[in-house]
Amino acid sequence: MKVKHLLSLGALVLVAVLLGTHFMKGKDRTTEEAAEKLGTPKTKAELGTNSDGVVSLDEKTQKLIGLEATALTAATLSPEIKSYGRVLDPSPLVGLLSSLSSARAALEASAKEYQRVKALFSQGENASARALETAEAAMKRDQIALNTAEAQFASAWGKAITGQPDLAAFVQSLSTYETVLVRLDLPAGELLQETPTGGRLVLPGAHQPIKARLLGRAATTDPQVQGEGFLLLATNTAARLASGLAISGFLQLPGEPLRGVIVPETALVRAAERAWVYVQTNATTFVRQDIGLEHPMADGWFVAAGLSPNERVITTGAQTLLSEERKSQIKVGD
Repeated sequence: MKVKHLLSLGALVLVAVLLGTHFMKGKDRTTEEAAEKLGTPKTKAELGTNSDGVVSLDEKTQKLIGLEATALTAATLSPEIKSYGRVLDPSPLVGLLSSLSSARAALEASAKEYQRVKALFSQGENASARALETAEAAMKRDQIALNTAEAQFASAWGKAITGQPDLAAFVQSLSTYETVLVRLDLPAGELLQETPTGGRLVLPGAHQPIKARLLGRAATTDPQVQGEGFLLLATNTAARLASGLAISGFLQLPGEPLRGVIVPETALVRAAERAWVYVQTNATTFVRQDIGLEHPMADGWFVAAGLSPNERVITTGAQTLLSEERKSQIKVGD
């Protein structure tokens, strides 16, 4: 009797377990159906044969996460070479110009005095030969001083500065930091056969370049860099360019322009010192494309290889695509 009772109790427990399992499975299916109705993202990410990530998202999921794509625009860029340098302190230039101006003024005064004494001496008035000799010696002395000041100025700054049409106004603008003088140097041993046509400057922590006007080659060599140097003039926008500031820049060169596209900054995803964009290849597929960031522009980056005009890249939600791709790779690894 006891055995029969135990068998009946076991049967009841077994039935309860089976009913519970069936209930849980039904609940899971109901949850999945509800999640699907609510638009829970369904993603599929896989690794392409070219090692670029491929992410597939249906259109409903794309709308859910706010994915947006933008067509790339064609662009051209003058050939350029990257270089490094600094904003120059205008004080030495101001000092040399002051010395030059003083020497020129002294010569003008002594030359006038010599002409006055000479005229008096020739007319037999109160001017001795000794006075004439003294005036002439003073004029010659001031002429030598002016020549020395000019030589010092030219050797320190070269024709790039001494050849300015209004040197006084040029230096005044530098002394008030309305404009700044920038020196860019090429790596040691690298020489340009052609003269650059212009320049672009990039401040630390920024990628948007500042246009600069090329003044000419530097008259001296930087003892640390030992490369060919060039002087450029830039407007000091918002007083961000202070003396001594280390900057990078680009020297623009003559020649056939480079052809490429402009990639918006919002399209970039970065990791491990690399940059990618997601290219939309069809309505539901997005391919991660590795790109180089060698040419910063005001509205993004100029890219000469790997992308074509009118290709669509993700400008909103690119980071989400990268996250989905990585989650898929983690699942595959597990």
